[in-house]
Amino acid sequence: MDKAALLKAVQAAQAGDWDAAHQIAQDYNSPTANWLHAVLHKIEGDEWNSKYWYGRSAGRSYDDFIDVTSELSAIHQSLCRNVDISA
Repeated sequence: MDKAALLKAVQAAQAGDWDAAHQIAQDYNSPTANWLHAVLHKIEGDEWNSKYWYGRSAGRSYDDFIDVTSELSAIHQSLCRNVDISA
């Protein structure tokens, strides 16, 4: 998993650039990437596809968060743990 790329995808999603975030997220196959992919489809309004990706995200669920803003923040925090993001 490329944490720096996934951080970039989260930042793009937080800035409202769903397409850029999706382009990055779909290139990776890790629980965190799948979680991000799920949230992106939730943002898009594609509930079926979103739930599919949640199923691949190691225990995450479509209903775990009330809003996507807090969920994107949680993904960002999980990626920042033990990662030097200053580079």
